[in-house]
Amino acid sequence: MRRILFQLHLAAATVAGVFIVVLGLTGSVMAFEDELDRLTHPRLFRVVPEGSPLPLDVLRARAAAVQPGKPVVGYGFGVTPDLAWWVSVGGAQIFVNEYTGEILGVRSGQTWLAQIHQLHLRLLAGDTGRTIVAWAGLVMLFLTASGLYLWWPVKRIAINVAAGGRRAWFDVHNAVGVLTLAFLFVLALTGSVIGFERFTTPWLYGMTGSAPVPGAAAVVPRSGVAPVTPDEAVAIARATLPGAVPIGVNVPGPKAAYRVALRYPEDRTPGGRSRVYVDPYGGAVVRAESSRTTAAGTRLINLNRAIHTGDVFGFTSKTVMSLTSLAAVLQAFSGLMMWIRRPRRRPTFPD
Repeated sequence: MRRILFQLHLAAATVAGVFIVVLGLTGSVMAFEDELDRLTHPRLFRVVPEGSPLPLDVLRARAAAVQPGKPVVGYGFGVTPDLAWWVSVGGAQIFVNEYTGEILGVRSGQTWLAQIHQLHLRLLAGDTGRTIVAWAGLVMLFLTASGLYLWWPVKRIAINVAAGGRRAWFDVHNAVGVLTLAFLFVLALTGSVIGFERFTTPWLYGMTGSAPVPGAAAVVPRSGVAPVTPDEAVAIARATLPGAVPIGVNVPGPKAAYRVALRYPEDRTPGGRSRVYVDPYGGAVVRAESSRTTAAGTRLINLNRAIHTGDVFGFTSKTVMSLTSLAAVLQAFSGLMMWIRRPRRRPTFPD
């Protein structure tokens, strides 16, 4: 049994090794995607808080002047007072100092971090890449389980660097594998749940006896009613979900509602998990969804994603998941080195 499992472990690692390396490297970066974006583009993000932010209509006018003739479709808010806001104009993001109205910069197209994100999700290969990523997650689950079985009789953690060669790589593979086993398993499991969400999402809702909260229905335009401004829509959303901080709002079409995205302090996911839909004709709340009280299935899905990305506990869990992703890369590399340095049988020739 041990010999068979070893061969299966080797075969699975050989087939999925390249993909595990790609996912590990990109995942280690994605854990700090927002932080790296701000670090590498301080001119776009950093502002000095000075009183209260300007009204969105003022920021809209400033941003629209940069991209004349293009529609303003939404606003994004910094999650802390020292982060800039942005206005989405056409296909570009116009970063603006919300206190002074100064235009900080324009960004359009995919950033290098966005490309890394897509490489991690789809290998830059669309649905085919997404399927490969999902199966690579399942292979990683098998490798962690079979690796534990293979390690158990040896129970070796120490690394004998002096031994050199295959023995040293064998020790590295064993030590890193067992010390990060639990985290690697969680990373692979949560990633598989995301990768196979076509099946796991209905199962989670069915298991909890819940259903997803639907989005906002279409609104009916009404004449003679003063339209609600984006600032008013945000204020209504704040009052609807006290304690949640707005992080974005769209500019709706004539038959659509405002969609205000918010997040509570415990929700460290960049996009937030709460939303309020506001009727632009009168300001009635069409629908509201709080991450604290939403459907049980939705809460499990959100929790799974937060664990996988490391958002669940903030900087500490992000660091853990980033290092775990790198550990997966090291496991693939050390396994490769063990295979390269394997003892080879000398061929025999007849007399």
